[in-house]
Amino acid sequence: MNAHPAPHPSAAGFREASPLVEIEGLTIRFHAGAPVVENVDLTIHPGECVALVGESGSGKSVTARSLLNLSGAGAKVEARRFRMGGQDVAGFDAAAWRKMRGRQIGLVMQDALVSLDPLRPIAQEVGEVLSQHGLLRRGEIRAKVLETLARVGIPDPDLRASQYAHELSGGLRQRALIAAAIAAGPRLVIADEPTTALDATVQKQVIEVLRARVRDEGMGLLLISHDLAVVAGIADKVHVMRAGRVVESGPTAQVLTRPTHPYTRQLLAAVPSASSRGTRLSSSRIEREPEHQGGIIRIVREPLPPRPEPAGEAVLEVEGITKHYLRRTALGARQRFTAAEDVSFTIRAGEVVGLVGESGSGKSTCAKIVLGLLQPDAGNVRLLGQSWSGISERTRRPLRAKLQYIPQDPLSSFDPRYRVRDIIAENLLSLPRVQRPARIAALLEQVGLDAGLIDRSPRAMSGGQRQRVAIARALAAEPALIVCDEPVSALDISIQAQVIDLIGELQARLGTALLFISHDLGLVHHVADKVLVMQGGRVVEHGPVDDVFFRPTHTYTHQLLAAVPKPFAAIASPMGGYAATGAC
Repeated sequence: MNAHPAPHPSAAGFREASPLVEIEGLTIRFHAGAPVVENVDLTIHPGECVALVGESGSGKSVTARSLLNLSGAGAKVEARRFRMGGQDVAGFDAAAWRKMRGRQIGLVMQDALVSLDPLRPIAQEVGEVLSQHGLLRRGEIRAKVLETLARVGIPDPDLRASQYAHELSGGLRQRALIAAAIAAGPRLVIADEPTTALDATVQKQVIEVLRARVRDEGMGLLLISHDLAVVAGIADKVHVMRAGRVVESGPTAQVLTRPTHPYTRQLLAAVPSASSRGTRLSSSRIEREPEHQGGIIRIVREPLPPRPEPAGEAVLEVEGITKHYLRRTALGARQRFTAAEDVSFTIRAGEVVGLVGESGSGKSTCAKIVLGLLQPDAGNVRLLGQSWSGISERTRRPLRAKLQYIPQDPLSSFDPRYRVRDIIAENLLSLPRVQRPARIAALLEQVGLDAGLIDRSPRAMSGGQRQRVAIARALAAEPALIVCDEPVSALDISIQAQVIDLIGELQARLGTALLFISHDLGLVHHVADKVLVMQGGRVVEHGPVDDVFFRPTHTYTHQLLAAVPKPFAAIASPMGGYAATGAC
């Protein structure tokens, strides 16, 4: 199996045409400061996907936006050669660039719900580029919009065209954004993190839509992503960026199977999976044997501290919880919607239980009921043997500290007026005020943060630092159970590895139970002891994580696992495979 799809015959033919993008020596700086992008070369042919990978601050997004002259205010863009579609664009004025955008180059942003106008129906979003460039008469635009929606795989395009972004699922919103980007028939599309935070099956659908446009229509695609699995599934070439420079580039299979730069190797080794269970992701490294010994590439991993076996007593008992909502359909009728139905599970002390499923499967509803933020219509929840659901908040309050929460976006969960000391002190109210500074400093040290950050505003911290503050806040209460809701989905892969290692170390030391909610099945396999698979509000499969992921019995579980991109499929054999050493 190849690390990325074999080129379609038509795609190979497209690539014989002149390049869509020819850039040499691209350098970008802001306000005469140091370069944020330095000496980057980039070529994209019709029918070709080129990926820029790297972490936040690596320069990949500002590089991509320079192709639209949207690098930002104060940006100075220089290049020895800067040609787009055969034209030298170095001297383009604002009007010339406006003619290029949408018509010659389309842009797909990361967050479709934010990128789509909430006040306009999808038909207007997709049709805007056609009217702005005067490509069709008003009466023809609707037909073109419906045709484009159908091309990107949106069912019932006539109905969806009349709906608003909030009425569509995540996958349909992202497809609508792609439709808006390709409606005018641009030869090049830039997709900036188009699948981040999407479920595996939705992610697969979006990638298939983009791949079809490249393969069948000869569209050039520049993909920006930190997800190496997604890149492996679609890209022909990869450029790995770090600190504004390309540190490694080449065909996808070569870069992902035989990386030469230490940074590329670090990124690949940090990808969580079944083979990384019980080991540190952030200190993993890739080594390659000499050619005369076979040249096999190995991931060498250091073990995490051993975790004690989960104790017999139950920390959380969920029995038959059910939750219904009334919602309006697209036609305005009120419809009963079942968000969770007869869901039951138990979490023991020191146990990690993973909760997976697509958007709308009921994961968030179950999490809210477990956290006591939502009352079930039926069923019961018990925390540490005591009633947790069906009681007043006043009755629940003495036990609330024993259940904590690590959110996906900690910045949104922090009071914007608070400093780090205030955020952590929220869970130290029972401690005498004079003892709190020492306890906060100890907690910061425990999560790997300098005590000097105690008066720092979270807005002045990195994403990884903010997530560590959220973990420190949760640990301050000495909880028996922590609900982790997509705790690393918005983080770069190396920062994700550090946070996951931290959670693993603390969990081994403190024996805290975790309910771990994630769309990343590889990550769940890395951290969880057991897993529950949800579909349509019901648990369709559950059990030890190896049993469920290696020997699934339910059709839906098979579909979820089949949708997961497999970046190292080509190197799973002894001839070129990653052979993990150390604890696995």
